[in-house]
Amino acid sequence: MALRKIHIVGAGLAGSEAAWFLARHAETADLEIHLHEMRPKKMTEAHHTDRCAELVCSNSFKTTNPLSAPGMMKAEMKAMGSLALEGSEVAKVPAGEALAVDRDVFAKYVTEKLASHPRIFRHSEEVTEPFADGITLFATGPLTSEPLTQWLIKATAASAPEGQEGKDLYFYDAIAPIVDASSLDHESIFLANRYDKGGEEAYLNCPLTEEEYEAFLNALIAGEKVPPKNFEKEILFQGCQPIESIAATGRETLRFGPMKPVGLTDPRTGRRPYACVQLRAENASKTAYNLVGFQTKLKYGEQAKIFRMIPALKNAEFLRLGSIHRNTYVCGPRVLRADLSLRGHPKVYLAGQITGVEGYLESAACGLMAANFIYERLLGRPLDVPPPNTAMGALLRYITGSDPATYQPINACFAIYDPAVFEGAAGLRKDDLRKLMAEQSIENFGKWWEPRPAAVESSNANPS
Repeated sequence: MALRKIHIVGAGLAGSEAAWFLARHAETADLEIHLHEMRPKKMTEAHHTDRCAELVCSNSFKTTNPLSAPGMMKAEMKAMGSLALEGSEVAKVPAGEALAVDRDVFAKYVTEKLASHPRIFRHSEEVTEPFADGITLFATGPLTSEPLTQWLIKATAASAPEGQEGKDLYFYDAIAPIVDASSLDHESIFLANRYDKGGEEAYLNCPLTEEEYEAFLNALIAGEKVPPKNFEKEILFQGCQPIESIAATGRETLRFGPMKPVGLTDPRTGRRPYACVQLRAENASKTAYNLVGFQTKLKYGEQAKIFRMIPALKNAEFLRLGSIHRNTYVCGPRVLRADLSLRGHPKVYLAGQITGVEGYLESAACGLMAANFIYERLLGRPLDVPPPNTAMGALLRYITGSDPATYQPINACFAIYDPAVFEGAAGLRKDDLRKLMAEQSIENFGKWWEPRPAAVESSNANPS
């Protein structure tokens, strides 16, 4: 019997994870997996080797705390047989509560593991379009090559609203910080829309006096920035300016930009604030808010210190800090189906950072989900996605079901969870709520995962 081909383009974390998952179940579905990586024939601006899963930025897979959002994600990935987590255990180095790895040992382990499997065939070549003889999974990451980028622009155009064709593929991400709603000083906040427009009041407004604004401005301009990498030199274009760069152009610029107070009246004073930071809800439950227009290149420690100078944020807990960097990714909610296949191209799937996830852990998790969806599709099973009260399900719901107009890359953080889908969550304080979500998340995932074909096969192959 002829084997069915699965082409995986990109041997980063998502591609490597997907290849390993499919290879472990290849016999049942009569699969052969072709892993295409353009390195070393064509290198990216950031990679230095031809190894699979080369880590080009941090060497950390985040915290191991099981009650944290990354910890919840790890538990579910482990249940699915994650190669990245297996490799991280082999390559881990002391890092306190964080799971950090020796980059070389990690990439070598993943590369050798993939090379050892008889159903995985690696090809060193650049791929510029999907393959005609099977399913193609693109996991090409933030530095996707120009020819493939051009194909994606054309492929996503069909899903765009009229006049927006070709604009659902992005080349930089401009990420604003997200704060935990329960950590805000609500005595320093008023709820209002600008000019009272738009029906339901949607924004939390954080006013500043002239003295507070001037102190904040000075700290913002003086704050230590992350130096751009060589391939990020063209990042500062209109619409993607870091807030500190806007501030540096003039002392009043922010008051006419992201911190403009026009159209707002502070009910406590009856007057328009001198300056105002607006917070917009990140989820339906309003447990997390993003700082509107506060994309930044400040170092993480500087962000927390400086943004807490805003009175309403003096005790803020940051669920995600801001960033701007080179990143090729699609508008997932508009162009991806619930199974991570591309609208208009049912035999093409996307996984990893190109979908809009942010981070090593999240990319690997996305690769696992895409691989499972492909596998079950080939078995003739109906689509059944992980429920939203799991880490995987919450991430998938964000990628494919959030608001396209405000879509930004996201990592594993509590902002993607909706407490309303967890039993007994109503009225709980933050720490108790997170503990409950962590406990229910892995339990809910187990109920979804354990009856699945891949889980049953793994259990039969490795009896306890």
